[in-house]
Amino acid sequence: MKITASDQQLLTVLRENARASTAEIARRLNQSRTTVQSRIERLERDGVIAGYTVRVAEAAERGHIRAHIMITVLPRHMASVVEALRAMPAVRTLHSVSGPFDLIALGVVPSVEDMDELTDRIGAIDGVERTTSSIILSAKFER
Repeated sequence: MKITASDQQLLTVLRENARASTAEIARRLNQSRTTVQSRIERLERDGVIAGYTVRVAEAAERGHIRAHIMITVLPRHMASVVEALRAMPAVRTLHSVSGPFDLIALGVVPSVEDMDELTDRIGAIDGVERTTSSIILSAKFER
């Protein structure tokens, strides 16, 4: 599937606010409402737009502890480790990465004690060899 420069601009606007009206998006992109609507429908149909989600404001989770948890997985255990992590609501995202770690998870919990418990639970998953955590101090921006 080919993504045009106009598609990229549309995706940028949707990343900022996926709930913006078609008319508002059309005004921002200097395109007609029907053009924007048809582009959105095509991007959804082609699987470029896989879905829509909610971004919770940092203020709503003020005081919550957020951390990147780097995880090293033993060979042939990746699928079962991923499924175990998927079952943990405190794990918000999970990325497979290159380098000394195999996975990086984003954990979000109410307290330091809860983060300690989460990292212990992750470390106890069969197939997890090692974890290392980095507490996030602030988000400079998110897209």
